Amino acid sequence: MAKAASKNAKIKDLKASAEAKNWTKVIKAIRSPKTGAYTFKENIVHKDLVKDFLAGK
Repeated sequence: MAKAASKNAKIKDLKASAEAKNWTKVIKAIRSPKTGAYTFKENIVHKDLVKDFLAGK
């Protein structure tokens, strides 16, 4: 018989999922000056820093 999850464990999972929603995977296409081919740089950043990542800061 399986043990029921405690109330505290459920609250921790909700907090963790709420925190995870603040992060975004950003993919930026970068063109090579030599060949003209595109490469992609991807990173997981906080949703407030997406514009800074895309600006190259």
